[in-house]
Amino acid sequence: MPDWLNQEVLYTYSVPFFVAVILAEMFFSHRQSLNLYRQGDLLKNLYFALINIGLDLVMKGFAFFMLGWAYTHRVIEVENVWLYWLILVLLQDFAYYVHHFMDHHIRLFWAVHITHHSSEHFNITTGFRSPVFQPLYRYFYFMPVAFLGFEPLHIMFSYAATQIYGTLIHTQTIKKMGVFEHFMVTPSHHRVHHASNVVYLDKNMGMFLIIWDKIFGTFKPEQDNEPVRYGIVTPLTPEQELHPVKTITHEFEAIWKDATQSNLTVGQRLKYIFGPPGWSHDGSKQTSKQMQAALKT
Repeated sequence: MPDWLNQEVLYTYSVPFFVAVILAEMFFSHRQSLNLYRQGDLLKNLYFALINIGLDLVMKGFAFFMLGWAYTHRVIEVENVWLYWLILVLLQDFAYYVHHFMDHHIRLFWAVHITHHSSEHFNITTGFRSPVFQPLYRYFYFMPVAFLGFEPLHIMFSYAATQIYGTLIHTQTIKKMGVFEHFMVTPSHHRVHHASNVVYLDKNMGMFLIIWDKIFGTFKPEQDNEPVRYGIVTPLTPEQELHPVKTITHEFEAIWKDATQSNLTVGQRLKYIFGPPGWSHDGSKQTSKQMQAALKT
């Protein structure tokens, strides 16, 4: 594989680019008095990114072993190089969509992913506010792509490239992107995804292409009459906001508290772990679907 076709090389060369883009957004925010950045929030985003990178490095060998095993058992071969890369980008992006969808609909995975949504600010550094434990299981979603005949290094290169794009769409400085709004994930689409407004919950799961959301019914356009409120439905407490570790673990603690209540059946305990976020055995909480259904009544 050419040296440039490497996940680490791509990330390394993107660093000065991201520094320049972030500084430009900070300058624009200052000149326009938009107040997009807060020092504590910025430092927290970078802290989470560093933890995620560290865990990703630890897991890299095992992840590539699993992807390599899948690739050795591949069921098809795509000979044409252009067709190979076109199909790979589509499959990898769809695999991410499935991964992201599951993170929003299984509470245990939401406990990992919620970190990325927990900030009430939205700027390019929000893209670095990583769900730090995702490297433990992310590779699982890419294994079917390897089974279909795509090399692990190519899969991860494609993921890294779309992830760079996915970081850039964390911005309020770009309103609409014209024709690209129809098939790509844009900043407008992703602002909806980070909203805590009930109508926007669990929408726009894609990272590069918005077509998956339109196909599977999770698409929601940004509406002028519904300004986005960033963050999560139940905001972090001051203690959770102040301590980065609490920001990472607070939903796991909530799962433990819910699942260890007395007088629950085994099924109810499991549903508190593997059911949708907001599920409760007594109706004291609501899932996003229940809240959205209530809006329509």
